[in-house]
Amino acid sequence: MSESTSVCCHPDWKIPFRRVGFISTRISGTDGVSLEIGKWTDVLERMGLECYFIAGRCDRPAQRSVVIPELDFQHPVILEITRQAFQRDLRSRELSSKMHELAWLIKERLYEAISRLKLDLIIAENVLTIPMNLPLGAALVELLIETGIPCVAHHHDFYWERERFLFNAVEDYLHQAFPPPLAQIKHVVINSVAAEEFCRRTGLSCHVVPNVMDFDNPPKVEDGYTEQLRADLGLGPDDLLFLQPTRVVARKGIEHSIELVRRLEDPRVKLVITHSEDDEGEAYPRRVRDYARLLGVEVIFASKRISHRRQVADEGHRQYSIWDVYSHADLVTYPSTYEGFGNAFLEAVYYRKPIFCNRYTIYRTDIEPCGFQAIAMDGFLLDEVVQQVRHVLQDEAYRQRMVEHNYQVALQHFSYRRLEQELTMILTGGLSRCQNTCRCMCF
Repeated sequence: MSESTSVCCHPDWKIPFRRVGFISTRISGTDGVSLEIGKWTDVLERMGLECYFIAGRCDRPAQRSVVIPELDFQHPVILEITRQAFQRDLRSRELSSKMHELAWLIKERLYEAISRLKLDLIIAENVLTIPMNLPLGAALVELLIETGIPCVAHHHDFYWERERFLFNAVEDYLHQAFPPPLAQIKHVVINSVAAEEFCRRTGLSCHVVPNVMDFDNPPKVEDGYTEQLRADLGLGPDDLLFLQPTRVVARKGIEHSIELVRRLEDPRVKLVITHSEDDEGEAYPRRVRDYARLLGVEVIFASKRISHRRQVADEGHRQYSIWDVYSHADLVTYPSTYEGFGNAFLEAVYYRKPIFCNRYTIYRTDIEPCGFQAIAMDGFLLDEVVQQVRHVLQDEAYRQRMVEHNYQVALQHFSYRRLEQELTMILTGGLSRCQNTCRCMCF
């Protein structure tokens, strides 16, 4: 471990780490985990630490990154292991052998990466949480046991929160690694409901750190790059851009956004979906397209036009960042049935956009009580909600008061200042290299 220490926001607290390594299946693009890694990186580097990245896919600076293809949950071998491990209650001898073999390979490559980057702290980003890559979880647990290196396990969504993982042939792996009860791990969850269930299921302690945005620094003013954004997305000059800033997966409740557009009966309204359709199969994207066609709603699937940063695609067309699209939105739609926290909600607040959302569980417990003003439905769409959307779109003064109020609420509760305080407590709260492999919690 490095002898140097970092100075944090409290002058009397010294952080005993210098080189921090994020480990994830992918650190690339605009998925929630990758975005939160970026925010933690910003804050940790502001606190004086150096951040590095180990992943199956990675878009961070090459000199600070190590790419291990087998970490990617969409690696062909990993996809096949996941297919065979779930939706059945017996696993084959061949599957066990394949998982052992791959876990050994991944562990050796993790050893090499950690040594090369000279890491003295690991932040495991959702890889000890949801079993999208079983061999990676097993490999990382063994490495932690063998080295004693301190670890923060940042949990976004647990396997018990996903129906597709509940019937499986890998209970031993789930109990061993998702999450593991190791002494040198400090567990971090992103909402209060997850904290209660984590403690009930594991008997371990955890720390709640919500998702955040840099509300102390508002978005930059338009610089001219996005002048053609609406036209490039297929919108006319008078159209209204309803932004669905999510992946096309069932829990995002995109049918509700389509229904809202239909019931507004305004041909100017276009629903733009920003993210990919290929994370969880073809059935739900096909359902979304069929439903939009049935209701006569124009939905624009814009993932080819939207990237994690501004760039020119291989095909030669201009790509925009997700933040560019937020700046042009007239309304953000976020009717999710389940979320670990709600990145898109905070992003809409950050860009001072009105929000149509569903009152999913974490919204009710961790977001709504803070005092936000959103156009909220409770599981299904009612006429009153549609009328609220019309009012917000038509009354500019009312809309501006709403979005400014929301910004001030978020500044108080979900800013980088909040994250810095939480990370300071975690990294100065007894997290250290463990001298044994006991199963107790020694921090």
